[in-house]
Amino acid sequence: MDAQGRGQAGDDNVDPADQWVLNPETGNYELRLDPAGGAAAPPSTPEAPGSGAASRPPAGAGGDTDTRELPTQRGRSGGRAAGAAPAAGNGTESGRPSGGRAAARTAGRAAAADTQGPASRRKRKPRKSGKKKAFYWTAGVLGFVLVAGGGGAFYLFQQLDGNIAKVDVGIQNDAVTDGPVNILILGTDARSGKGNQGYGDAGSVGHADTTILMHVSKDRTNATALSIPRDLVTDIPNCPTKQKDGSTKDIPGQQGVLFNTSLGQDGRDPGCTWRTVEKLTGVKINHFMMADFNAVKELSEAVDGVEVCAGKDINDPKSHLKLSAGRHIVKGEQALAFVRTRHTVGFGSDLSRIQLQQQFLSSMIRKMKSDAFSSPSKLYDISQAATKALTVDTGIGSATKLVRLADDLKKVDIDKITFATVPVLDNPANRNNVILDKAKADPLFRMVQADHTLAKPKSKGKKAPVKKAPPELVRVDVTNGGGPFGSAQETVDWLQNTKAAKLSTNAGNAPAKLAATRLEYAPNQADQAATLADWMGLPKSALKKASADAGSRVPMKLTLGKDFKGAGTPIEAPTETPDGVQNVNADDKNICAK
Repeated sequence: MDAQGRGQAGDDNVDPADQWVLNPETGNYELRLDPAGGAAAPPSTPEAPGSGAASRPPAGAGGDTDTRELPTQRGRSGGRAAGAAPAAGNGTESGRPSGGRAAARTAGRAAAADTQGPASRRKRKPRKSGKKKAFYWTAGVLGFVLVAGGGGAFYLFQQLDGNIAKVDVGIQNDAVTDGPVNILILGTDARSGKGNQGYGDAGSVGHADTTILMHVSKDRTNATALSIPRDLVTDIPNCPTKQKDGSTKDIPGQQGVLFNTSLGQDGRDPGCTWRTVEKLTGVKINHFMMADFNAVKELSEAVDGVEVCAGKDINDPKSHLKLSAGRHIVKGEQALAFVRTRHTVGFGSDLSRIQLQQQFLSSMIRKMKSDAFSSPSKLYDISQAATKALTVDTGIGSATKLVRLADDLKKVDIDKITFATVPVLDNPANRNNVILDKAKADPLFRMVQADHTLAKPKSKGKKAPVKKAPPELVRVDVTNGGGPFGSAQETVDWLQNTKAAKLSTNAGNAPAKLAATRLEYAPNQADQAATLADWMGLPKSALKKASADAGSRVPMKLTLGKDFKGAGTPIEAPTETPDGVQNVNADDKNICAK
């Protein structure tokens, strides 16, 4: 008998579902994979005679102390009774019960009745319902981690450390933080590894083929997933990379190159992409997770397929995807084809493919967040697929650390997860790639930096529109009370030339320094104040209304504080997604590829 007490010693074909045991101290099922007894068994709990306790190993014998069937084991033929000794004439052969687990369990209970006397009259505790058990699976043992690059949402187990690859990127962050969490999710097109032959660039070490910056808010109520186009022209900073011999090699940065070369090329590791994304977005990253092509196939198979929608017939000779218009369940090679196709959807560009990936990931997240995986064998399959395809930073380089991170992030509701794409423009110098659309990207990045959600709040009725004055009536004196040198004149130039506010004036330096920008106005200047506040992104705290009206030619007073960064840069990060930024809610089931 093995350490799990299931009579399976030496059997190499053990069903993973048979290795889940209930820990009475936590009320959660735990996976015990060590047949040699390396994993300590949970302490036994006393039970009344006749409750099935007699079929369990005696205290101190080692092994599993709870042999009740898991939800997916009931009715399974050919199962073994844990701890039940075969009896002569009971139809057994070679010491194995021929009547299945239920028959063996019945025999065990009969033997217990003979040796322990009449059953206790104490009422047996009612079994937990299937929904209750599903809750324990997801909330007690497992956590929720969003992983893309053609990946999805991973359930991870503490016993699968050996599957996880890790890279030391020279940045050490704890697995869990009290603040916002930013995870860089990478999908590489490297052809190495099982199941990846025939994909990506032959002989290449891979690129940052799919990149998503996943931001989870400080209060864990919402998450934003920013897709970064691989063909974006950007700057790659200098990158220190750890070598196999333990030394560190500095790889020179490059300016004006494609984003996808931040990984793999010239010896760049995920830390180089990490630093490139930080430079691009201004967002500090905590961790990275990287998966390859095989992750899409294995995970989609493990979850029994992912539902996707085609708004028209798709026949892409490049990805070999053929789908008729409508909804489909894709898995394996077909799932990989779906997240890689682009030639017959949208504009046929990488931006169109990003939208398909977002649809696929949203659908997978919905499935993973449902209670469909209360089955231990299903969870085992998912964990195997996830961890074998995963490469992470050393800060989360063990399953224990990943579970801690997952447990921290699982609080986010599906309808508070928003996928968005970094806004770009066609590159006028080369139509085969794109450049950053700074007018839209900068406020989007500032929203993430300020931990503002992109999820649209539920409508609580329309608010009355705020009356705003036309630009030609906005009269304001601008003084510098803490901004960079020349900020007052810079702001006046911006107001006059960009916003057509000709009545703005440079009033020099303020008499005192201010930490925060302030706008003083009279009650009869409220419409002018509303216009200026909108232009400059002023928070409500910056507006100071006087008690009495001002004369028609008396200007408002705008004092630039230390929080002023530059003309045209909002003082406060936007609280609403900038117009023109592509975004979808992960809970939206009506998205179809067109």
